[in-house]
Amino acid sequence: MANPKMIFVNLPVSNLAHSTAFYEAIGATKNPQFSDETASCMVISETIFVMLLTHDKFRQFTPKTIADARTTSEVLVCLSADNRDAVDGYVTKAKGAGGTADPSPKQDYGFMYGRSFEDPDGHIWEVMWMDVEAATKQSAAATA
Repeated sequence: MANPKMIFVNLPVSNLAHSTAFYEAIGATKNPQFSDETASCMVISETIFVMLLTHDKFRQFTPKTIADARTTSEVLVCLSADNRDAVDGYVTKAKGAGGTADPSPKQDYGFMYGRSFEDPDGHIWEVMWMDVEAATKQSAAATA
């Protein structure tokens, strides 16, 4: 059986220690094997990792200008959650750790619920829960 695919989200950060503490506060753990004074490898799950990189380190991987995530949309990252309470929990933890809660409007469709938060550098993370069975039934009813 093939190994599950992994994702590494690389984010430029202005203050590595502060950003590392933020991600630890929302539930990530730092993997010291892939961290140093220029990078923190934050483990979200067995297959999802966030590489927090100083601007100098990030510039080693791209010739493009680093976007200011507070004024420019660069990417939206969405994480799934086990239930509505877990969605709210992520956003509450992010706000408590110095992030911004709900920079985008909440989404509540009954079968799907989502909220968002901004990290200290302005990167927007969406967190969503979906009842797949209810979504499938609603989709089937809409096409019938």
